[in-house]
Parts: sequence; structure tokens; C-alpha cells
Amino acid sequence: MKTMKISSFIVGTWRVLSILLVFGLSVFSYTLFSEDVGVHFDQFGKADKYLRKSDIFYIAMGLILVNNVLLLGLGRRLLTMPSHLLPIPNQAAWSANREALNEHLKNWFYCLVAAINTIAALGIFSLASVNNTTTQYTVNSFDWLIYLTCGLLIVILFALPIRLAIKPSVVSGKW
Repeated sequence: MKTMKISSFIVGTWRVLSILLVFGLSVFSYTLFSEDVGVHFDQFGKADKYLRKSDIFYIAMGLILVNNVLLLGLGRRLLTMPSHLLPIPNQAAWSANREALNEHLKNWFYCLVAAINTIAALGIFSLASVNNTTTQYTVNSFDWLIYLTCGLLIVILFALPIRLAIKPSVVSGKW
């Protein structure tokens, strides 16, 4: 019987919840948007470029599909590639432990997809908040989003190479 590691469970749960979050916020925001939605703002915080709300919804749905289908498809293809074709450090050690390597690769792709979904959901939420006339949110209220986005993507992008630079026998102790 194969057991699931807690890290795989957390990453998988984050991915599923992020899909639900981005889809739910897209549908909810669609109901809040006026027909034309401000998507670019001048230095005073006033909208100066607009998109139709249906265009924003279709862009969001397209991003969800591309992110969750194509990126995960690429990840699944990497899991089936022979180990000697993967450009990874400590290739011999990881080739001997292909199951552990596959788990790290799968979790990394799930993390990347979940992060992109989460960032998209927060972007849609901020766009809905800025365009909502009943709230006092301004564009500057969401300055933190760019820092969160950059930080999250940097951590995820460097996590796999750093993890694979460590030999499997050193980390887990069971090989």
C-alpha cells in the first residue's frame, strides 16, 4: 500500500482549493463588475483603460485552463521521461530513487500551478475591489500583491533545484 506524504497532501489540497478559489472569485467578480471594467489606472488612481467584463471573465477562464491543463500535462510528461534525459543535479542518485524524484517533480508542478491560481484569484479580487464603487479600495491598496507574487514565484522556482541538489540519501535517511 502506497502512503501519501504530508507534503504531497498539502500541495494537492492547495492546488484543488486554488482552482475553486480562482473559479469562484471569477464568477463572483463577474456579478460585481459593471459592463466596462477599469484595468489600467493613472497616477491619481483613476481608470484610463477599460475591458468588457465578459473579456475579463474569458481571460480568467483561459488562464485557468492553460495553467491547469497544459502546465500539469507538461509535468506528467516529465514524470515519464527517462532519468538520464532530465537536467538535474545528482542525476545518478535520483535515478536510483525515481519514485522520490517523481514525487518531488509532481509536488513542484502542483505548487507552481497552485501559486499561479492563487495569484490569479487575488488579482481578480483586487480588480473587483478597485472597480467596486461601494468600497474605498484604491489601486494602492493592493501594492502588496506584486511583492507576494514575486516572492511566491521565486521561492517555488528555486525550491526544486535546491531540493534536487541534495542527494536523496542525505535528506530522507531511508535509502
